[in-house]
Amino acid sequence: MASPERGMWGSRMGFIFAAAGSAVGLGNIWGFPTQVGQGGGAVFVLVYLFCVFFVCAPIFISELILGRRTQRGAVGAFAALAPKTKWWMVGALGVMCGVGILSFYAVIAGWTVAYIYFTAVGGLGSSADEVSAFFGTFTASGPLTVGLTLGFLLVTAACILGGVRAGIERVTKTLMPLLIVLLLILAARALTLPGAAEGLKYYLRPDFSRIFDVNVLTAALGQAFFSLSLGMGALIVYGSYLNPKDNLGVAALWVILLDTAIALLAGFIIFPTGFSIEGFDPSTGGPGLIFTVLPQLFATLPGGALFGSAFFVLLAMAALTSTISLLEVPVAHCIDEYEWTRKKAVVVLIGVTFTLSIPSALGNGAVASLSNFSAALGGNFLGLMAIVWNNYALPIGGFLISIFVAYRFGLPKAIEELTAENAWFPSTGLWGFLIRTVSPAAILLIFLSAIWPLFS
Repeated sequence: MASPERGMWGSRMGFIFAAAGSAVGLGNIWGFPTQVGQGGGAVFVLVYLFCVFFVCAPIFISELILGRRTQRGAVGAFAALAPKTKWWMVGALGVMCGVGILSFYAVIAGWTVAYIYFTAVGGLGSSADEVSAFFGTFTASGPLTVGLTLGFLLVTAACILGGVRAGIERVTKTLMPLLIVLLLILAARALTLPGAAEGLKYYLRPDFSRIFDVNVLTAALGQAFFSLSLGMGALIVYGSYLNPKDNLGVAALWVILLDTAIALLAGFIIFPTGFSIEGFDPSTGGPGLIFTVLPQLFATLPGGALFGSAFFVLLAMAALTSTISLLEVPVAHCIDEYEWTRKKAVVVLIGVTFTLSIPSALGNGAVASLSNFSAALGGNFLGLMAIVWNNYALPIGGFLISIFVAYRFGLPKAIEELTAENAWFPSTGLWGFLIRTVSPAAILLIFLSAIWPLFS
């Protein structure tokens, strides 16, 4: 019997916004534009869209099937469907991913909150050297970054403590529409900037000579995979809160469309804004793009302080909707498997996650031994954590989930759950083909591309 601490979504729209919030995060706002820049512009967008709908969507749906079928979290779902086997370890990997990713993600999220203030008051400087120097000094301030990380984790905990309907659903139903509106406003402003036409040309006019470039393909697969939060059990948990009468497939497609639209909208902000200043390099990415390049651009624009602070508000909201789902994975596990109260699970896991986050918070100049790793190890402790969990753990989890649904749980049972209550779905035959062959093969390609540099 399910614990009364678990809860259910109040409506299908509540699930759609919560699941979209899980998928939408910092990776959509800077990860996608970065990959577009490094992948040659519009051609990357085309390949990315193919990967989203033909590689990642089948796995997305598979995770929801496992959760709703069992009404259990990541570990419990595998244990219920494959008792007395080791498949539960796939769920355990997802639980560890939730804690591991949250431990460094919350550090970056804390930076975004601070930058709302610093951008609004013009405290970052205006030249490239000033903005870069400020970022270095800011991230090297150990007490400040640790405090910001703790603050963001506590806000996440407060959202989770409200439970599924009064906490997660209420917060995400508020934040997601606000996030979309803010994205549209920023995109409209970006399109009025001088140089915006060049940015749009780069973003929308593909160079078809790179469409079969292996680097573009693997980067697009990886970005689509991580953007949709696959392989870490969050969708299994969110699926377990679904009503059996809800059309699972249609809800999943809405989430995928919403996540993809937000990523595409981010491109309409980044590239017109970037090309509005001379010398912008579209391949610049990650924290360098968000915290050093874009603030320099904002400083040159009329009303740039307002534009810049609104952008960091957007980032903070996107980060919060993701940290909520990251924390809910281990929280649901403790409620399901150990029968903890939600309050106890949240308090304990926030304490564990905060402890694990400290090296990432101090690894950007505050502590030398945590800040000077080789490039292969991410450059610092935060980069190392990102490589371990994003590049390795998540692809392994996604690959095993696709194999489990296709061959251990079985397509007939999966399709039965997908079409329960006579639910409409475009093509169960196509979905079955993709989850059996295309999805696992593509994930294997991502994983091999990630580990190949270690042997070359």
